[in-house]
Amino acid sequence: MKNVRFIVLDVETTGLSPRNGDRIIEIGALAIERRIIKEEFHTLINIDRTISRQAKEIHGITQAMLAGKPKPEEVMPEFAEFIRDSVLIAHNAKFDMGFIRHEFRKKRLSFNHPYICTLEMSQGRFPHLPNHKLDTVYRHLIGTNVNMLRQPEGIGTCPRKLQRHRALGDAHMVAAIWLAMEGK
Repeated sequence: MKNVRFIVLDVETTGLSPRNGDRIIEIGALAIERRIIKEEFHTLINIDRTISRQAKEIHGITQAMLAGKPKPEEVMPEFAEFIRDSVLIAHNAKFDMGFIRHEFRKKRLSFNHPYICTLEMSQGRFPHLPNHKLDTVYRHLIGTNVNMLRQPEGIGTCPRKLQRHRALGDAHMVAAIWLAMEGK
């Protein structure tokens, strides 16, 4: 873990399947080096796709919130540069990686990053938990209310409220979970 750049990320989407035309509408990512958050990447993405009612109920992102935000053509090359030469980390990584891979393919960007899934890690390490949802694993490892997120050292250490089920807030939770599991 010494000289490797890790990118902890989360995406919010219009629905559950890129195969059905669903798209990424928010990316939140943290660059971690030597257990410290060094950089953040966060953006909403203006796409030409309606957000499903179910997705909107989870993350609260509306079409109006996306108006005037950058298009995928602008965001994806910038995000590709941000994650360059990094190991990616996500909770339920297959979901996030599937969407990122789909968006990169649309923009003819290369995507062959190794990744770590904190959902799979937590299932292996804590089989006794009632479930392995992000909130449950966070409470088990960090021992605090998910509305009062304790953030790892680095950029995110200044007190601020992070929103649950939004990409940057969830990325901070994943980072805390991963750092806690790596420290054990």
